[in-house]
Amino acid sequence: MENTNLVKKEFISVWVRDPQVHKEDFWNTHITYEICLHTNSMCFRKKTSCVRRRYSEFVWLRQKLQNNALLIELPKLPRGNPFFNLNSDFQITQRMRGLQHFLEAVLQTPLLLSDSLLHLFLQSPLSIAKMDACAQGQTHYTVAQAIQRCVGYTRFPVEEQHQEDDSKTCCDSDCERCVPLSHYNNTPVLFRLCKLLKLDGFG
Repeated sequence: MENTNLVKKEFISVWVRDPQVHKEDFWNTHITYEICLHTNSMCFRKKTSCVRRRYSEFVWLRQKLQNNALLIELPKLPRGNPFFNLNSDFQITQRMRGLQHFLEAVLQTPLLLSDSLLHLFLQSPLSIAKMDACAQGQTHYTVAQAIQRCVGYTRFPVEEQHQEDDSKTCCDSDCERCVPLSHYNNTPVLFRLCKLLKLDGFG
């Protein structure tokens, strides 16, 4: 009798949720979205993580991925809208779904998983400038260290809501904060090329 436990499928699940409005000043306001990742893939050093990103950072990520993988047609992002209404639940929900579909498609493309900027975007709260610098080896920490040094408490949605969240801490001044993992959308994805990746700290 075949032991199915010996064959363990790899998966990467991503969830974009919890939009939050941030008011910078009287004229400038933006929304950040929580990106939760759950995986057993060897491509990722951390198996669960949560970070917050804004739409402009998604635009930056797509351009960087396109520059580094010229032969791949990247999935599209939801269109930018100069008249985007921060008070419209419908518009926010539509954008959030579009961002999730974008990440799901990216994570199903094995070649893109070798890009250190993707890992920093998904599993560290570094700013765009710091992600760029880190990927180019211009920081005192590596890509793996930037990801590992931001420590947060994560919990699966199937657990009962009887545990209080532990305090979130970061071990590096470049980390802002990590937030609880509160939902997953499990979709199995196999990445055969992961074994060949030689990322700094990911290989």
